[in-house]
Amino acid sequence: MTAPSAPAPGGAYEWPAGKRSAFCFTVDVDAESPFLWSLKDAPPPRLLGQMEQRLFGPRVGIWRILDLLDRYGIKGSFYVPGVVAENHPELLPAFVERGHEVGLHGYFHEFATQASDAEFDGALDAALAVFARQGVTPVGFRSPAWEMTPHMLAEVRRRGLYDSSLMGYDHPYTIDGVVEAPVQWVLDDAVYFKFVGGGADHWPPAAPGPILDGWIDEFETLHRYGAMTMLTVHDWISGRAHRIRMLERLLDRVVADPAVWVATVAEVAAHHAASPNAARFSVPARTPEAIASRRHGGA
Repeated sequence: MTAPSAPAPGGAYEWPAGKRSAFCFTVDVDAESPFLWSLKDAPPPRLLGQMEQRLFGPRVGIWRILDLLDRYGIKGSFYVPGVVAENHPELLPAFVERGHEVGLHGYFHEFATQASDAEFDGALDAALAVFARQGVTPVGFRSPAWEMTPHMLAEVRRRGLYDSSLMGYDHPYTIDGVVEAPVQWVLDDAVYFKFVGGGADHWPPAAPGPILDGWIDEFETLHRYGAMTMLTVHDWISGRAHRIRMLERLLDRVVADPAVWVATVAEVAAHHAASPNAARFSVPARTPEAIASRRHGGA
């Protein structure tokens, strides 16, 4: 029995005519950048394993993902740290040549929990400079590790970018004047498959079958609700052979329904900004007060 649709409190989200939901295929092209960030306060190790594992992404994995998207006629959104664009100058031109969107993803994949406001601003400007030297003007930003602060939102807004890092709805919304194209952890490959070895992991990578079943269920139910499926994969993780096959099986389902709007995140963000959705789904950024500052009534 099919459950009824459940629109959000603000009403149903309005997609382009003839479309019931949206699907975005996004790639966080992390490659070696998080590993480099982890070394900022430590001497470089003399070990090759993790670096080589991550370099599989720009050497092999990303090209398999690009070919996959070509086969399905899908344009994706690729979020690239500045250092990855600098170390692998063939990447941004290849993404643009194939018609994909390219967005910002920090410089060294800086974590919001570990970087100061000044470090964030410097990383954003450094990444923008790398992109400019390679002839690319991004319109979107995705925070490394998907965390934001009010300061980060303000800087993204000041530069006229959309953001794709938060999870307050499962369709686009506006937060502090910034168009937000939300992500969600259940549709991220790294939480299931990331495995760096060397004794650092507490469990092996998940088998792809149950994850694929969950992704298909999520996509089909979000479509029924008139929401958005924001899939996120990584070059060095989903470029492996059996995960390419997993993505093929998912995309077979996605492209079979003409009521699904398969779009880049930039296209979805532009639609939101130009539509009544922007005002109907608009929220302020809220951070919690310290518990000790709250007043409690006495008995």
